[in-house]
Amino acid sequence: MPTASIIPVHTRLGINNRLLLALSPATLDRLLKASEPVALSKGEHIETAGQPITHIHFINRGLVCATKAVRDGRVVEIAAIGIEGIAEFVTLLGMDRSLVDTAVRIPGMAIRIRREVLMHEMEGDRPLRELMQAYVRFGLKEVARHVACIRLHHLDQRCCRWLLIAHDHALSDDFPLTHEDLAMMLGYQRAGVSVAMASLVKAGLIEHKRGRVIITDRPGLEAASCECYREMQTELDEFLPAKKSAQLFEVGQNTKVRRR
Repeated sequence: MPTASIIPVHTRLGINNRLLLALSPATLDRLLKASEPVALSKGEHIETAGQPITHIHFINRGLVCATKAVRDGRVVEIAAIGIEGIAEFVTLLGMDRSLVDTAVRIPGMAIRIRREVLMHEMEGDRPLRELMQAYVRFGLKEVARHVACIRLHHLDQRCCRWLLIAHDHALSDDFPLTHEDLAMMLGYQRAGVSVAMASLVKAGLIEHKRGRVIITDRPGLEAASCECYREMQTELDEFLPAKKSAQLFEVGQNTKVRRR
């Protein structure tokens, strides 16, 4: 499995992950002392189906997608995880091996902690355990919503929804995304996705050039999306009210940096 690159130790990072921001200061301090920041490079595989889960990644910027491949080589997205959660969702269900492949679609960074450390912290910290259990419920509802969206909603609407999700977690109006990437995530042919993207460009909602998307009309994109995005955002805000990323994760010279 590829090793994530360690961010230089002098870097100071704001905490954007909404699960981490929901923790008490004492719990957050303990987790951060046992964690390390890692860069998330586009295309990097964080987890591989069937392999042991050694680390938990709290996504702090960027977007990772859980995907399932079939025998003929086609790949479809099952879930997208950004700054609201963790990449290794199944470990909260007691599993120690990944069920699916998890890869980075929008680059960024994560705060990584060893799996056994987080499990130990959850055993002794009831609020942390309850928060993670609530995240499991939210995540399962989102997977169900995603399946229904694929089956019932028009491609143009689904494109808008995915672009809004990417925009939220990239923490930037400008992020890398190709037609091939989007087609794989939507489980649709590239030609159809190209037509849908062209219509969004023509409507002035986005710009797309050299493999990058620029969001130019966020309200228009929201209006053109299916109801799945707004429902998801409402439930997320109720579960994890948005907070400013005021917490700082300072990685000092004495920090022990662990590698896979």
